[in-house]
Amino acid sequence: MTNQQKIASLRSELNTHNYNYYVLDNATISDYDFDIKLKELEKLESENPEFFDANSPTQRVGGTITKNFNTVTHKNRMYSLSNSYSKEDLLDWEERIQKGLGTTDVEYTCELKFDGASINLTYENGKFVKAVTRGDGFQGDEVTPNIKTIRSIPLIPNGDFLSDFQMRGEIILPIDGFNKMNEERVENGEEEYRNPRNTASGSLKLQDSTEVAKRPLDCLLYQVVTEERKYKTHFESLENARKVGFKVPETITLVKSIDQVFDFITNWDAKRHDLPYETDGVVIKVNNLHQQDELGYTAKAPRWAIAYKFKAEQVSTVLNSISYQVGRTGAITPVANLEPVQLAGTTVKRASLHNADQIAKLDIRVGDTVFVEKGGEIIPKIIAVDLTKRPEDSVPTIYATNCPECNTELVRTEGDAKHYCPNEFGCAPQITGRVQHFISRKAMDIDGLGGETVDLLRKEGLIQNYADLYDLTVEQVIPLERMAEKSAQNMIAGIIKSKEIPFEKVLFALGIRFVGETVAKKLAKHFKSIDNLMSADLETLISVDEIGERIAQSILDFSSNLESIQLINRLKASGVQLEVSAESLENQTNKLQGLIFVVSGVFYQMNRNELKKAIEDNGGKVSSSISKKTNFIVAGDNMGPSKLTKAESLGIEIISEQDFIDKIS
Repeated sequence: MTNQQKIASLRSELNTHNYNYYVLDNATISDYDFDIKLKELEKLESENPEFFDANSPTQRVGGTITKNFNTVTHKNRMYSLSNSYSKEDLLDWEERIQKGLGTTDVEYTCELKFDGASINLTYENGKFVKAVTRGDGFQGDEVTPNIKTIRSIPLIPNGDFLSDFQMRGEIILPIDGFNKMNEERVENGEEEYRNPRNTASGSLKLQDSTEVAKRPLDCLLYQVVTEERKYKTHFESLENARKVGFKVPETITLVKSIDQVFDFITNWDAKRHDLPYETDGVVIKVNNLHQQDELGYTAKAPRWAIAYKFKAEQVSTVLNSISYQVGRTGAITPVANLEPVQLAGTTVKRASLHNADQIAKLDIRVGDTVFVEKGGEIIPKIIAVDLTKRPEDSVPTIYATNCPECNTELVRTEGDAKHYCPNEFGCAPQITGRVQHFISRKAMDIDGLGGETVDLLRKEGLIQNYADLYDLTVEQVIPLERMAEKSAQNMIAGIIKSKEIPFEKVLFALGIRFVGETVAKKLAKHFKSIDNLMSADLETLISVDEIGERIAQSILDFSSNLESIQLINRLKASGVQLEVSAESLENQTNKLQGLIFVVSGVFYQMNRNELKKAIEDNGGKVSSSISKKTNFIVAGDNMGPSKLTKAESLGIEIISEQDFIDKIS
């Protein structure tokens, strides 16, 4: 046997042993024998470097040092899930599903929602090439060396599966492994880790992958993303993923009705505490992949999936005081400062009180014993007061009348739940918050500049707004605390590079109240430049699709504010992109202006997302459901019969994929 054959044989054997132990939980070799074979392989690879393979079992032991984790854009966005907390919520969701599909013939999968850190694994030509954290859903941090140390993740699937695909899953820390880690830390005189979820998430960003390899991390997979049309259902794709070595939880269940979904939830709500992992709910998905495509996505979440959250853990503690936080838009959030208490694996010291109405509704007072839970097991909140324990000298809470930071009198407009500090250009948290929003990933994405540095720049008098960033020099920022020359150069380079960020993201970065990511895209597409937007009147603004009077008035307020106008002029002078680029306009026309399309079926020349983009690039609008307002249905193979019937009853023209391509050519 040649050295190349020996290496290939050992790699195959060790991969099989890894799979048996870490996925099937069925060891077929002793640890000692495994280590002997691994050392033999390491020796052969060292002597024959021409046969190096990044996916060899020897590459799982760590050793790579990563000082900076590269930011990587996801090929397919990692959406959040809509949450539900009652069976009524799920019935409403099912009704929307059936209405959107035009049929009651829908299967679902039920999966436990494991509490860890989301990860996206990319495979090309059947081999693992890259691992990226969820990040903000659009882009995350590449953590490939650290993920390679997790033995339950196959680097090369063992069998016929797919060629180019992504596996999405949750990096988790089993409870037993977490407890052992804490036992070791106590023995070494170190502080214990707080909970498995945060520890798993933090492990992914350790600079030394050798340290990651020492942690008993695991990876549970829940979704296959691919353009290959090999599998027709979500369940089928996961079943086949399991067969080739991916650790897909055995608890995933295929059900035929929402009643069976309720049975799954009831069963696991009782049994979840017996699991070796932490779980906080159930994810329900439409099983048929074609139906998933039909339903599509909202701006934040897939329509074809929903998370049911188990009832949150509750504890009682004493409310010591109430303080007030100022957000970047000037919104005031009251915060409860609590006697520290353990809740869902973390020590809770603070909880949100939301607004003045919530305080009044619950009659929350300092000194009260209050019941606290984590909303969706994430953000602590006060849900009730134990009136039996209220002190005799208790007095009602009087809500703040002035800003806690700049002492400006607070305002509250009719219909608004929150109070606001109107001193937007002179209130420190608002100044810092607006700049932090401006530099964030979804906005200007400025590398080398973080929130703490922004606050430091403001305190040192170097910036008072985001336009000031473009006047900064390396010489000005080097003297800052913890700022080396290289860091200063990186910061200024990041600021300069941000001048290439497209207009729609700049518009979001400006922080105009109510203008979020999706609204910014619509406004940028419609008005094409900041000048056109700021010169538009109320009637013009509300004529834009999905722009209501509240958003329009906020834009008018921004456009008429002298300081806002001065900021925009400074950004223009700095070279920031405040209009849609010529390249972006090249492929855009008004051929479909005013027309509403529904896309339904399976397509071959363009995929569904390309079709939708082509409609929007040519001035049309894509709707997810058929109505009297629909002008055309672009129909591919397997269009739902109920949709076809509805289209015909409304007299809507049905065109083929080729008809559509001809229409925009």
